[in-house]
Amino acid sequence: MKLNRISLLRVHYMPKLFEPGILYVSEEYGTAMHLCACGCGLKVTTPILPSRWSFKDTPHGPSLWPSVGNWTQPCNSHYVIDDGDIVWCESWSPEAVMAGREHEKAKRAAYYDKLYDRDWIGRAWNWLKGLFAR
Repeated sequence: MKLNRISLLRVHYMPKLFEPGILYVSEEYGTAMHLCACGCGLKVTTPILPSRWSFKDTPHGPSLWPSVGNWTQPCNSHYVIDDGDIVWCESWSPEAVMAGREHEKAKRAAYYDKLYDRDWIGRAWNWLKGLFAR
């Protein structure tokens, strides 16, 4: 049974058993997990990192961005969690999935490149890498 809403439960450690309709968030470990909103029973893990997913707790419910796309699973579910609402999105073609993965990979690389260039350690590391790349 497809879900329309999800609520938040803050945890330190993830539980052994998950309940449908609950987004478990461990801010200490930067992880959010839930059972797939389609009802298939798949555990979905989303790392909460600036370069991956962002999590927000609102008065109406949790939000998780970007979308969850279970492309390697039989259900192929695709949805966004927005203020506790499950917003169902269209399925992607295999080509769209690959393009999305490449886009996310490039976005992460740009994030970490920028992060390392901000401090002297990152600049020194990049300089050393440049020496050996010649």
